[in-house]
Amino acid sequence: MPGIRGIPFEATGGDMEVEMPEDLGGFVYFPGTITLKPFARLSDGDFQNDFEINVLGAVRLLRQALPALKRSGRGSVVLFSTVAVGTGLPYHASVSSAKGAVEGLVRSLAAEFAPAIRVNGIAPSLTETPLAANLVNTEEKRKASADRHPLRRVGDAREMAHLVEFLLSEQSGFLTGQILKVDGGMSALRVL
Repeated sequence: MPGIRGIPFEATGGDMEVEMPEDLGGFVYFPGTITLKPFARLSDGDFQNDFEINVLGAVRLLRQALPALKRSGRGSVVLFSTVAVGTGLPYHASVSSAKGAVEGLVRSLAAEFAPAIRVNGIAPSLTETPLAANLVNTEEKRKASADRHPLRRVGDAREMAHLVEFLLSEQSGFLTGQILKVDGGMSALRVL
């Protein structure tokens, strides 16, 4: 996307120092974890790792970016959740707990940072990315995943990128505190 640059880093916990520009119009934090296990097999470490990456990573980097976002006068923040927070999917207890905290963070920061900085979240369903590769790496898995969605397919990373671009733009200037469900209808529809 033109005009948008990323700041790569390894989300391994602890203190992360990232060089931020003086003026920052948008901030997007989109790490991913897919810790899918039955609850009885999830360790404290699984929950801590998901929380560390998804919540504390966002908090640490956003804290560093906040002065530059404030200087922009019209900043926009986008964080990522998951359809599993609002839908309740088996084997998602760890990641859903962490992403539920992200949704709380979105709403709290949207209220705190208004009117100068907008904060929104995206709650996607399964999206074809390298992280999800083992969930769609055979035709049987791909079909099973697609069939769980009313639109009968999995998400495309380009669709998420376009939504991020919209949320960073002035075209979404009246949106804040929202969790946008980009999930092929999974959270809202039941089709036969």
